[in-house]
Amino acid sequence: LLLLWSLTVSIFGIGGLLGSSGSRYLTVKYGKKKCLLCNNVLMIVAASIMGCSKIARSFEMILIGRFMCGISAGLCVPLHHQYVGEISPRKIRGFANSTSSFFGALGKAAGQISGQRELLGSQSLWPMLMATCGLPALVQLITLPFFPESPPYLLMHKGDEEGCKKAIRQLWGEGHHQAEIEDIMKEKATMKNTKILSVLELMKEPAFRWQLYMIVTLTATIQLCGINAV
Repeated sequence: LLLLWSLTVSIFGIGGLLGSSGSRYLTVKYGKKKCLLCNNVLMIVAASIMGCSKIARSFEMILIGRFMCGISAGLCVPLHHQYVGEISPRKIRGFANSTSSFFGALGKAAGQISGQRELLGSQSLWPMLMATCGLPALVQLITLPFFPESPPYLLMHKGDEEGCKKAIRQLWGEGHHQAEIEDIMKEKATMKNTKILSVLELMKEPAFRWQLYMIVTLTATIQLCGINAV
C-alpha cells in the first residue's frame, strides 16, 4: 500500500515531465491557443476519471487520473506563460506574467484549505475534491475560444501578417501597432540564425552552464522558501 500510494502521488511529477518535454513541439506545430484548448479537455477528462474512482471502486482510476493531470500541468505551465506574455501589451507584460506565480500559490492554498476534513477532505467528499481540478479547465475551455491566437505565433510560424494585425487589434484595440509588429519581425530574423538546442545539448553547452546551475538552484530552493505556508 505504501508503494502504491507513493506511486500515485509521484506519478503526477512524471506526467509533468513528459508534458513539459513535449510542449515546444506541440506549440510550434499547432499553436498555443489550440494546445491550451486541447489541454483543458485532457484535464477535464482526468478530473472526471478521478471523481468517479470511488463509485467504480478502482484505485487504478486515481493513478491514471493523476498521471493525466501531470501531463496537463506540464503542458500548461510553459504554454500559459508564453501565451499570456505574447498577447499582453508591452507596458503590462511583466505584470501579466507575474500573475501566473500568484495564482499558482493561490491555487495551492485553496487546495490545502478545501482538503481539510471539515470541508471536502472527508471520507464521502474526497472524490469531489479530486475532481475540482476540472473546474478551472472548464472555465478556460469556455472562455478561450473568444481570444485570438498569439500574434507572434501567427507571424513567426504561420507567416500570416494580416492575421497577426487582426489579433493585435482584437487584443489591444485600434491604433498604430507597427512598432510591435517590427519587434516580432526582428525576433523572427534572430531565430533564423539561432540554433534551437535540445535539453541534452543545453546541459552539455559550456556557455550556458552557470545560467543552468542558477536556474536549477532557484527552482529547487523555491520549495524551501515557505511560499506554500504563506
